[in-house]
Amino acid sequence: MSTDGFPEIGARSQFRKTVGETDVTLFAGLTGDLAPQHIDEEFMRTRPQGRRIAHGALTLSLTSTAAARLCAEHGLLALSYGYDKVRFLAPVMLGQTVSVDYVVTAIDEAKRTARSEMRVSTEDGRLCMVGEHLLYCYPPGEGD
Repeated sequence: MSTDGFPEIGARSQFRKTVGETDVTLFAGLTGDLAPQHIDEEFMRTRPQGRRIAHGALTLSLTSTAAARLCAEHGLLALSYGYDKVRFLAPVMLGQTVSVDYVVTAIDEAKRTARSEMRVSTEDGRLCMVGEHLLYCYPPGEGD
């Protein structure tokens, strides 16, 4: 448990999930992103991927679970301050299991922020997304 409101550099959280039909359908409905690569199987059969792919933003949103777990494990109260250098390197196909690796890489005590590296891979080890996440870390006792 953190006493200063910050995680330690090197603190890590991981999360794994199989991205399924329900995830993609609900995400499409929530966001209004009904692009055919996400919702039209027949259309995607004629494309190089050969089948539907998950939204990149859905893949990114899974990193939020890893961030929340890290905060819970370390007794931190924090909120997302933004994402930097996010890159989608390969598609996530429906039915694939992705693993999120979330590691704290820097702390800025003056700004009360923690920077973390995010890496998302598929079950076959293919890196599909990378980026950095910035958390604002509340001082202990504030925001309770």
